Amino acid sequence: MDVLVILIPVSLFLGALGLVGFFWLLKRGQFDDPEGDANRILSGDYDDHPKG
Repeated sequence: MDVLVILIPVSLFLGALGLVGFFWLLKRGQFDDPEGDANRILSGDYDDHPKG
């Protein structure tokens, strides 16, 4: 039972950290254009053989 005293606050902290990270990325506009990404991968305007 003593382990729960450590595990519960650690799990709550990690969950809150993930939630804060998600809202931070949302504020930075990381998820603004999901349709553009979906269409970009289907277009033929990419290079199969990069130079180098």
